[in-house]
Amino acid sequence: MIAETQTIPEKGAQRLKVTEWKEIVATYQRPSVKRAAWQMVNTFGLYVLAWVAMYFAVAKSFWIALPFAVLAGMLLVRVFIIFHDCGHGSFLKSQAANDVVGFIAGTLTFTPYYHWRWEHSVHHATSGDLDRRGMGDIWTMTVQEYLESSRWKRFAYQLARNPFFLFVIAPLFLFLVYQRLPSGKASPRERNSVWWTNLAMLGLVAAQCWIFGLVNYLMLQFVVTLVGGSIGLWMFYVQHQYEDVYWERRDDWDYTLAALQGSSFYKLPRILQWFSGNIGFHHIHHLSPKIPNYNLERCHNSHQIFKNVKPITLMSSLRSLRLRLWDEQRNRLVGYRHLRELKRRERVHN
Repeated sequence: MIAETQTIPEKGAQRLKVTEWKEIVATYQRPSVKRAAWQMVNTFGLYVLAWVAMYFAVAKSFWIALPFAVLAGMLLVRVFIIFHDCGHGSFLKSQAANDVVGFIAGTLTFTPYYHWRWEHSVHHATSGDLDRRGMGDIWTMTVQEYLESSRWKRFAYQLARNPFFLFVIAPLFLFLVYQRLPSGKASPRERNSVWWTNLAMLGLVAAQCWIFGLVNYLMLQFVVTLVGGSIGLWMFYVQHQYEDVYWERRDDWDYTLAALQGSSFYKLPRILQWFSGNIGFHHIHHLSPKIPNYNLERCHNSHQIFKNVKPITLMSSLRSLRLRLWDEQRNRLVGYRHLRELKRRERVHN
């Protein structure tokens, strides 16, 4: 629950009350059938055309088809953003239409619609809350937790945060294995959505194996899934893993601050912003998940307080790879080097 008297702190004198930002974002929460329809055409349409191009290219050589598979993987990120918006009920005006489009997009991205929607709602409700970590987020330990962990748990954490594991192995495991099984905590509808998605995927895979041939299809789908999954996981990582990100214990946790300070403004070149479905405006999305992706930039540009959020650029985002642990004393993410400094200071002190 957001208190109406709460304000958003900002560097400078300006402060914005919750009642004010609610009025601002309300304008951009209204879905547009025209914009949504065009986005489906230029996303689903191009994705299908990429597979058609692969069909003709792979008959000559897999290597000729490879660039089209990479393109399809990039387009799959955009398909996932439509799926994501449908899960929030923001892409189209009708919830039934959102559910249908979401199921189709979920089949293409190998992600069960209702099950993912439930897990993602938990992410939005707990993002930035140190006491409610563990669902729909990147595994993040505090410095103290890491120091008090067993050697095995530290090894597991180091492996999980290793870039190769995080952006190559993890996406493949997530979309090919993890999403195939429902959580024991899920409701019947959410569990059933996993089985229905698996059945739809089976039909899709069988049809494509028949069209392309088993080996050709598996090689091409592997590339598509790897490219799309790696980009998608990188985007999610950058959106919540940067040096001065927001984390607080539950008693001090604040929804507004978690949105504007705990979710990044990832300023990308126009072409990459298009492929990523404007999700780089993640601070706006977490402030109001009901804003469809095609309105995020408009909302961001509508008020100075949103534009005052410090952007992360493509180059500066690479520095986030060295960040591993949340330092509650310094209120920032730090790398393993910080642990070595702590040990050195302890030796000097002793």
